[in-house]
Amino acid sequence: MTFRYFLGLVPLATMFLASAVSAKPAAQTAFCETYPDVPACTPGFVQCTTCHSVAPARNAFGAQLEEQLAPGAARPLSDQAFLDALPGALRAVEGLDADADTYTNLQEFVAGSDPSDATESPASDNACSTVDYRPSGLDVCAFDPVYVYKKVMLDFCGEAPSYAQMKAFEQNPTVDALHSTLDTCVKSEFWLAKDGVLWNMANAKIRPVQAIKSGENEGPIPLADYEDDYNYFVYVTSGDRDARDLLTGDYFVAREDGETTVYTPWQRSPIQDYQARGYGQAQAVARPSRAGMITHRWFLMSNTMFTGIPRTTAAQAYRAYLGFDISKLEGLSDVPGEPKDYDNKGVDRPECAVCHATLDPLTYPFSRYEGIGGGGELGQNYVPFSYNPGRMDRFVGVDGASVADTPQAGVLFGQPVANLKEWASVGANSEPFAQALVGDFWKVLLGEPPRASELQQFENVWRRFMEEHEYRVEPMLHDLMLTEAYGVP
Repeated sequence: MTFRYFLGLVPLATMFLASAVSAKPAAQTAFCETYPDVPACTPGFVQCTTCHSVAPARNAFGAQLEEQLAPGAARPLSDQAFLDALPGALRAVEGLDADADTYTNLQEFVAGSDPSDATESPASDNACSTVDYRPSGLDVCAFDPVYVYKKVMLDFCGEAPSYAQMKAFEQNPTVDALHSTLDTCVKSEFWLAKDGVLWNMANAKIRPVQAIKSGENEGPIPLADYEDDYNYFVYVTSGDRDARDLLTGDYFVAREDGETTVYTPWQRSPIQDYQARGYGQAQAVARPSRAGMITHRWFLMSNTMFTGIPRTTAAQAYRAYLGFDISKLEGLSDVPGEPKDYDNKGVDRPECAVCHATLDPLTYPFSRYEGIGGGGELGQNYVPFSYNPGRMDRFVGVDGASVADTPQAGVLFGQPVANLKEWASVGANSEPFAQALVGDFWKVLLGEPPRASELQQFENVWRRFMEEHEYRVEPMLHDLMLTEAYGVP
C-alpha cells in the first residue's frame, strides 16, 4: 500500500470504527481540513489506505489514530462526534512514527510518503547526496539530454539510436533536438500501429477476450469487436486531438494496415453500419446518445451483459477512465438518500451501502444502454447494445416492480447529471480524468507510479495537460520527457 495520491488518483477516505463497521466518508475532507497542504490533499480528500490496509482493517497509522479518537466513547460514533474528534486525534499522532522508520507521521504526510510503510520515507527518493559512483558519461543527479535521447528513441521509436545518430546528437545535445526526436517517434509504427505502445495501453480499459470477439479473427461466440475500441483509443490519444473524446466522442474509428497505419474517424447510423459491416460488428448506439468508449458495443456487451442496473459497467468506467476502484473503497462520495435498492439486491444493508451510496448514483445513467439482453420478453423493438429509454420496464419480472423506477439521472463527483452524456462530460473535464490518463503514460514510460519525490512533477504535468494543452496527449508527453523523473539516470 502507498500514501501517494496517484495510486488511487486521490480517492476519498472512508473511515471505519471499532467492531461495528460504520462508514465515515466525511473523513475525506476532514483530514484535508487539518492538513490542507499535503500532496494527498490536492483535490481536497485522501484515500482509504491512509488509515486502512483492507477496510475495516487498520494499518499501523490507523491503529495509532484509533487509540486517540475519542477514547472511552461508545462505538459506533455518530458522524458529528467522529468529525469533532478527528482533528485532535490527527494532531495527537502526527509526532509519532507508525512504521518505525525514524520519520514522524507528519513528516511522511508532508513528503507524500506512507506513514505506515517503512519501505517508503521522505528520504527514500533523495539519494543523490549519498551517491559516490558516477557512471561514465552520466550525471545521475541531473537531467541528462544524452540519456533522454536514448530513452526517447527506445520508448517511442522502439529502437536504439545508431552510432551515427548518437554522435550527431552528442554534437548538439539540446532540448530542441529532444523535442524534434519525440515529434518524429510519436508518428512511428512502434507507437501507433496495431499492438504498438498506445494500442497496448488500452488493454486494461478494454479487457479483450478473443473467445467472444467478432470481426477479423473472430472467436467461437462472436458478440462484439474490440478492435473498434483499440482503434478509437489510439486515434484519440495521438495527433492534435482532445483526449476527452475517450468519454465524450460521438464517432468511431477505422484502421487501415499497411506500411503506415492509418486511422480514420467515421460517422454512420446504426442501420448504415449494419449495412456496411453486418450484425456481428455494427455499433448500435445512435449518435445523440454516444459517449465515447463507454457506449461502444464491446464495453456494453462485456460489462452490462444481461444486468438490469449495470453496476459493473459504471464501476469499470469509473476505474478505467477516472482512476477510482470502488472495490478498493476508492472514490467514495455518499449521495444523500442512496442507495435506494431499486432492484431488491440488498445494497442498502449497512455493510453494502458503504460503496453503493456512491456506486448506484454513478450507475443510473448507464441503465438505459442495452447489453446482450436480460429481463423478461425482449419485445419487437429490442436492439442489443443500443440506447433504449424504456429498458428498465423489461426487468420488472426479474428484479421487482420498483426496478422500473430506476432513474436515468445520477451523480458524479457530487454533481447531478441528467444522463450518461452529462456523466461523461463531467468526468472528462475533471482532475481525476487528467490524473488517470497522464498516470497511465507515466507508468508506461517510467515503469511505476510517481514516487513521493516526484509528486510535484506529476502534478505539474497533468495540470498543464488540462489547462495549457487542452487535453492533447502529445504536448503532454513533451512535458513528461523534460521531468527529472524521466530525464535523470
